[in-house]
Amino acid sequence: MSFAERLTTLMARPGQDNVPRDDVPWHLKYGGRAAGIVGGFFAVLFGLYNCIGILLGDVGCLIGGILQILAGFVVLAIEAPCCFIFIDYVQQAAEKADQRPYWNRAALYCIIAIPPVVLCLGLGSLFGCGLIFVTGMLYGMMALGKKGSREDMAAMASPNAMSPVQGVPSTDQHSTLMEDPDVWRPT
Repeated sequence: MSFAERLTTLMARPGQDNVPRDDVPWHLKYGGRAAGIVGGFFAVLFGLYNCIGILLGDVGCLIGGILQILAGFVVLAIEAPCCFIFIDYVQQAAEKADQRPYWNRAALYCIIAIPPVVLCLGLGSLFGCGLIFVTGMLYGMMALGKKGSREDMAAMASPNAMSPVQGVPSTDQHSTLMEDPDVWRPT
């Protein structure tokens, strides 16, 4: 693959989904990608700052900083593979990550953001890994999908709603919390 072909495929990728996901709002899709790019950059930057802790003899901050740098590189490699244009396998890994469900990416980002904070609790690790964690939460919200329609929610809240397990009317007191939306009108 030539350099021009690789550059073309990298620049065309953010607007296209390998797996069509029509139920995800555009602001969540691009917001998650932007938060991942910014979070990965700051994780690498503050991970380097945490590695300076070895000068004070704090080995936990050194290990936490190294883990934070690795987490930042993983997030950047998945969200913005154009930053690693000269490493061949990064593009393939990013394409595999794009083909996976959103909850996989959400779980990965939330899990890799926790160990650096546990090892070195400070503003640098909280901010850098916090942005990665927020990115994981955004992908988790994308995995949940759209909210149900008003009619679906009213049907599930009605007293004669069927239980999804047994197929019998539900007697759960939480199923009647919503009143009929057509009766009450705000003034």
